[in-house]
Amino acid sequence: MPGHDDASTPERSPRSGDSRAPAARSGRSRLDWSTILRNIALALLLLAGVWAVFNVRLPSIDVLQSDIAAAGFWGFGVFIIIYAVVAATPIPVTIMATAGGLVFGLPFGTLLSMIGVVLGCWGGYWIARALGRDTVLRLLGSHAESVESRLTGGGFYAVCALRLMPGFPYWPVNYGSGALGVDNRTFLSATLVSSLPGQLSLVAVGAFIGDPTVLNAIAVGISWALVIALTIVTMRRWKSARTSTEADGDQPHDSQEPNDAQEP
Repeated sequence: MPGHDDASTPERSPRSGDSRAPAARSGRSRLDWSTILRNIALALLLLAGVWAVFNVRLPSIDVLQSDIAAAGFWGFGVFIIIYAVVAATPIPVTIMATAGGLVFGLPFGTLLSMIGVVLGCWGGYWIARALGRDTVLRLLGSHAESVESRLTGGGFYAVCALRLMPGFPYWPVNYGSGALGVDNRTFLSATLVSSLPGQLSLVAVGAFIGDPTVLNAIAVGISWALVIALTIVTMRRWKSARTSTEADGDQPHDSQEPNDAQEP
């Protein structure tokens, strides 16, 4: 009878659902080894950082100045390597850029600082690419929300805006760019452009401390004015680019309205 056929239909569906349940449970029970390995790497990295805090003491500016000066020509390479290592970690780059101005003066100090900071930022970018998005966002801690909101789907101006943001460190930008899919070429070009004013201003301060002349004082003033001006311009460009991107995303929905209106 038709009534019996209709009644049998809901009785078979739970059994068919039960037959799929073991497969679903077995899929959930599989271990995600990539996530486990990344978490282990993160734990080892954090342990290494804790060990470094209590066991490794960074040299003072005076000691660093004398050591690099004693190395002669090889001091350039030593400085760049140390700077790259510092820039790839949460250690502030301020001491390195200032030391560059103290040891090498304004022109060479700026050049060497730029080489070191770009290499270090690029290294942090590729470390983040290896660790993955979830691991890096946990590593970023309180910076994760700011980095994710600006760099997700962001480009050149997004990287520049974060790099130039007052008080915002370099390392979250490096790791966030790698984890959130910023293109390698875009990251490098944005890092070159946005790092130069900050490095120049810090090196100028170091040069003025080592040689407090009027020329170095003028360089400090000009460099900091350049930082402020570029920050304002970059933030405006970034907001404008973000607004235009959001408008382009809404455009297809608007274009469908006339077509819908023409349908009988």
